[in-house]
Amino acid sequence: MAEENTQFQLVTFKLGEELYGVDIMDVKEIVKVQAVRPIPNAPYYVEGIINLRSEIIPIINLHKRFHIAKSYTSTDEMDEDEGGFIILDIDGNKIGIIIDKIARVVPINTSEIKAPPQMLSGIGSEYIQGVVRQDNSYLIIMDIRKLFTGKELQKIIGDPEE
Repeated sequence: MAEENTQFQLVTFKLGEELYGVDIMDVKEIVKVQAVRPIPNAPYYVEGIINLRSEIIPIINLHKRFHIAKSYTSTDEMDEDEGGFIILDIDGNKIGIIIDKIARVVPINTSEIKAPPQMLSGIGSEYIQGVVRQDNSYLIIMDIRKLFTGKELQKIIGDPEE
């Protein structure tokens, strides 16, 4: 399907102490932190919903989903300034994920991607597309289509007619 050295772009962000990336083609937008309205009986990792330009978007807390400690700076206010939500498009459904800090967009060659280790900072390898060595650390590439099972996605998105 793809050539050995195909290049694509990743939107990178910090979650806890690790650097993650998602394919730029799956990112609709990046927005600043705003008030999230809780949803009764939602899965534990669903923070709630936001109203973004008259569109209701569920917000997922990957810290809770993957049991990752939040990255802390000297004050909570700084976290809010640096953090935000990445709005993803998963098979036509918009879902927001909470991030600690947006990094940058980076080009990656497919030849640089290595298979993920069995367990990486609490996130199971089934959610990871691969890892790329960068300087003295790794960039973990998330497979957003595997973050949620079809049943979980249905529970998060719900029926818009309800």
